[in-house]
Amino acid sequence: MTRYKTLIPAIIVSLVLGFFVGVEFQINQDSRGGLKELIDRDSGQSETVDFSLFWDSWNLVHERYVGRSELDTQEMVFGAIEGMIKSIGDPYTVFLREEQSKRLREDISGEFAGVGIEIGLRKEVLTVIAPLKDTPADRAGIIAGDKILKIDGESTDGINLEEAVSKIRGRRGTKVVLTISRNKDGEEIKDFEITRDKIKVPTVKWEKKDPDIGYVQLFSFNQIAKEEFDKAIIELKKQGAGKKLILDLRNNPGGLLELAVDVSSYFLEPGQVVVIEDFGNGKRDELKAKSNGQLKEAKVVILINKGSASASEIVAGALHDNKGVKLIGEKTFGKGSVQQVEELRFKTALKITVAKWLTPKGRSISDEGIEPDIKIERTEEDVKNDLDPQLDKAIEVIRGL
Repeated sequence: MTRYKTLIPAIIVSLVLGFFVGVEFQINQDSRGGLKELIDRDSGQSETVDFSLFWDSWNLVHERYVGRSELDTQEMVFGAIEGMIKSIGDPYTVFLREEQSKRLREDISGEFAGVGIEIGLRKEVLTVIAPLKDTPADRAGIIAGDKILKIDGESTDGINLEEAVSKIRGRRGTKVVLTISRNKDGEEIKDFEITRDKIKVPTVKWEKKDPDIGYVQLFSFNQIAKEEFDKAIIELKKQGAGKKLILDLRNNPGGLLELAVDVSSYFLEPGQVVVIEDFGNGKRDELKAKSNGQLKEAKVVILINKGSASASEIVAGALHDNKGVKLIGEKTFGKGSVQQVEELRFKTALKITVAKWLTPKGRSISDEGIEPDIKIERTEEDVKNDLDPQLDKAIEVIRGL
């Protein structure tokens, strides 16, 4: 069984044989390779859970349903697992069928097909965490915080993240229409027709802003983030711009936990706490900075906004709590939980929330998000006119450090 940890919000289970705790299944396969019958050999053994209702329903469908000869019992098992997981009420804990599991692996590798947005559920509403830079969604005008009411005319009410990803993605060159609500009152509703394309997730952009001020924009915490961040810092140091640094985490929806620790380690002393894992049972683990510290003497400010999520929030929280680094912009998305992916048989998987993240000072990222020290909004008009008051403020602040 393969395990890996990820902090990806969307985008975008051994559970089939151990479907319920304390229940053992005998499985017979038909010629199509699907399940023909399931027999609960230990029925009634559990003292706390009564599964008789499940089996009563299962048997009634097989005995009386008009199309019972064509029932796909493997599909029924998958559907039952999906219903069980959905009842938990956590949008980030999901059962992944083969295609969904494949897409998750593509997301982590940094290359996939679609329109280029990271999505999440905010108060049960499908919401854009961030458009990825220079993707079809970004060029179409999708912005962080947009609420997706419909996909190709179908309501997103009650949809889960994996279903939404499946509907938004498609073959390269085909179109998808997203119905977006943008303002707080929900009165501004607009359709965006977007042509799908192959998406290569950008990682890092850097430049020198002043003779001694470096600017690094980190777009995602994918598998190549550390390598690309290394290159950026080396180039900036060569240009004499490595002592004052603006780290731009706006519209960065996150990625891999290990990369969040790696990036934080540039700025911290080895052993300083980057983030605390709270498993909800009294157990807490501290993830600490590694032996790096290349930029621990550098003056730093960080840009954040409502499109900054998960790994971005970890880095912002770690540098703020440990070093008092100024955060400039808007409150972050608040996606502070870790999902562990268990790969299962039938090429399926379970992405399950196993812990919540706390900043080094114990603040819950999921519950509170990360608040900026200097709050400045960048409006839609600012973007259209190529104005960036948040970055302007960051330059002003770091010049004074």
